[in-house]
Amino acid sequence: MDISRIEQRILHLLAQGGRIEMEKNASKKIASVQCLTRDGWRYPGVDLELFRKLRRKKAVSSSGGGPYRITRRGLELVRAELDNR
Repeated sequence: MDISRIEQRILHLLAQGGRIEMEKNASKKIASVQCLTRDGWRYPGVDLELFRKLRRKKAVSSSGGGPYRITRRGLELVRAELDNR
């Protein structure tokens, strides 16, 4: 399965220890999402549509109500880069 360039960048950040956090509104629906690097910096360019695409591809998941992190399937989709450890 081929993924877009922005999806590749987000999965690369998540593979290095980043996370995707979301905010819900009063009716318990997702209002906004933000991607945080392992250092705590906010990465721009992640919107609700991109988040839903990653979830649909089972590249990210949440456990125990925590932030969304990369899955094994996401690690298979991400292409290797020099600084990806």
